[in-house]
Amino acid sequence: MNINNFGKMIYKLRKKHNLTQSELAKKLNVSDKAVSKWENNAGYPEITLLPALSEIFSVPIDYLLKSNPNGIAVAGNILVDVVNIIDKYPDKNMLTYVKKSTRSVGGCVPNTITDLARIDAGLCLSAIGKVGDDEYGRYIISELKKYGIDTNGVKISSKSRTSFSNVMTEEKSGDRTFFCLKGANSEFCESDIDISNLSCEIFHIGYILLLDALDESDAEYGTKMARLLHDVQKQGIKTSIDVVSAEQGLFAEKIIPSLKYCNYAIMNEIECCKVTNLAPRNSDGSVNIKNIKTTMEKFMEYGVSDKVIIHCCEGGFALDANKKFTAVPSLELPDGYIKGSVGAGDAFAAACLYALYNGYDDNHMLEFASAAAALNLSEEDAVSGMRSKEEIEEISKKFKRRKSL
Repeated sequence: MNINNFGKMIYKLRKKHNLTQSELAKKLNVSDKAVSKWENNAGYPEITLLPALSEIFSVPIDYLLKSNPNGIAVAGNILVDVVNIIDKYPDKNMLTYVKKSTRSVGGCVPNTITDLARIDAGLCLSAIGKVGDDEYGRYIISELKKYGIDTNGVKISSKSRTSFSNVMTEEKSGDRTFFCLKGANSEFCESDIDISNLSCEIFHIGYILLLDALDESDAEYGTKMARLLHDVQKQGIKTSIDVVSAEQGLFAEKIIPSLKYCNYAIMNEIECCKVTNLAPRNSDGSVNIKNIKTTMEKFMEYGVSDKVIIHCCEGGFALDANKKFTAVPSLELPDGYIKGSVGAGDAFAAACLYALYNGYDDNHMLEFASAAAALNLSEEDAVSGMRSKEEIEEISKKFKRRKSL
């Protein structure tokens, strides 16, 4: 237990729950002075009090023991992925067989935050979103709690089912297609977030284009999402966004307003270039680095303050506030290594968030993120492949990188 950070944690949680030191002391059957000592780093509670503190503050015991009380909050899209492994995607009106079917958490919040928890068990992590009052919703919350993630920010809808996605993954290629029920995600809005009590250094939210209420227009800010990001930044918290590769022509309309209130924008090459209508790839299928870089520069002009990060299967790119452009090729993976690609983008984003949180330079960040994404590819679902930060660094050295992008 880190005494200094524990005191800060108790103070923040007490304030969040509108308790005085005396009220908390009474609930724990200790003196006011004892609570004051904890919060001023002059001592810490007996280990036998941790279950009671966990119950009072509605957080897992693991959360109380984290090494840093100002961690990362991940908000937005929450769903269950039903991943089906198939021989190949059938032609219209034709049949193909499902060779294997598994259930796992999915969406930006469960994927990204679970990956972060697996990268570093010492992180303070908060999940924020909305699920239905149903089996899928309870399953998601239960899975997140296994990692000591604070789920108090996950609201329960009385109207909609938990969102889910049927994922069809081709066995050989790893290519996948998603069939998604929006469900409770479509209701998730700014009023579901207790912005004034957010306790994080980075607030990451996704996916724009799959959160109907936040994608709505706003007379002042352009979109409700942009208003939310503005309000979060006013709390002194850095903001980060991710989007989704949806089949609709609203990328510029829905994404550009949010960029003004982003410290970081993380997405893939297709999503970013749909904003500028530039081709992310050349006629031969190779990645068009010039167009991607131009798009990243436009994102900075639109208002991203710190960093734009783009990923594709060939590698990753970063552009910082000083207009320094960094490109790192992906790892060369052996035949048969790839089992699925569900959640690979979220794995890359999670590793980037971890790197940003810990002050990695851009080259190290992109190497780390590409290795994390490679680990994700080794399993069929969205999170099982992720490993600790030490193991990510190991695989980054184990495999060679592509010679060029």
